[in-house]
Amino acid sequence: MIRSLSLAAGVSLLALLTACGGSTNAPAVEFLIPVEVVDVETDAVEDIIITTGTVRTRESVILTVETPGFLVLAKDGNGRRLEEGATVKADQLIAQVTGEDARLAAGIEATREHLESAKTELERRQQLFEQRLISEADVWTARTQYEDRLHAYETSQRTFEKTRIITPIEGVILELARDSTGQPIADGQMVSQGVNVARVAPLDRLIADIELVGPELSRVAIGQKVRISHYAFTGSNLDGTIIRLSPTMDPNTRTFRVEVEVDNSEGLLRPGMFVQADIVAKRHEDVVVVPRDAITQRGGRNVVFVVDGQRVAQRDVTLGLADDTQFEVSQGLQSGDRIAVRGLETLTDGTRVRVITP
Repeated sequence: MIRSLSLAAGVSLLALLTACGGSTNAPAVEFLIPVEVVDVETDAVEDIIITTGTVRTRESVILTVETPGFLVLAKDGNGRRLEEGATVKADQLIAQVTGEDARLAAGIEATREHLESAKTELERRQQLFEQRLISEADVWTARTQYEDRLHAYETSQRTFEKTRIITPIEGVILELARDSTGQPIADGQMVSQGVNVARVAPLDRLIADIELVGPELSRVAIGQKVRISHYAFTGSNLDGTIIRLSPTMDPNTRTFRVEVEVDNSEGLLRPGMFVQADIVAKRHEDVVVVPRDAITQRGGRNVVFVVDGQRVAQRDVTLGLADDTQFEVSQGLQSGDRIAVRGLETLTDGTRVRVITP
């Protein structure tokens, strides 16, 4: 009896609600997809080939002992003994070989005296010949003796000059007075002919030897710019230029060698350093660029989504050069357009969006 009364009350309540116009349908809510946007700008974009290489000197000279004797290193302008790392000028004295062996080999003082004596005798005989007191043959004999002694003097002078070890080029002393085990040679130590005394090379401009594979070689040419960097100098790039391309391939590595001249006027690099080389294969200035994150694909086509108010418009774009962070857009966009760079996964043409800040 009680259950029947409850059921009847429920039915009556439902009828009353229906009669009063009650409804259970809620209004539909449209969801706005959150996206991040950027303004399209113009910038320079580069096609970069990234490779590595080793730095070496452009040229160097090895100075050796030509006359045996006792080695003495020269001093710099402050009176200090020259050392590795010192900068020297062309024709500067690096070391000198002294001692009895060197002096006997040179014999320059004796040959100079003999030359002066022969010169005096030649002049005396010429005067006597002009006075018709001696024959012309006597003059020729004196002239022959003079020329022989002049040759002997010049030879002894060259021998003496060989005791002075002079650099023919300006540069930095890379190695100086070390024996076969790498130990420094002290002043006064006996050295024999052929011993290496110093190696001098300019360091203001160096050469980076880098290697490229076949497809990369087709994108480089002499004169192209290269940015050289080393992990020890974060944020510092040195300017380089390709000066030579190897005409042959290395049969072992199957690569081609490229020589890059590097501006090392700040002295950051040292011969033997391992460096990174970024070759600028191509560069476009003042072109429309977009971040890589702004490019997506729809139906196999490259597209971006241009934000206009609360909706986006899908737009096909033609891409050009690209680097690590951005693409050149040659068609489809112009500077000032606003495009989505985050939240592209669910976007379609006409999707309503809500712009958020990163």
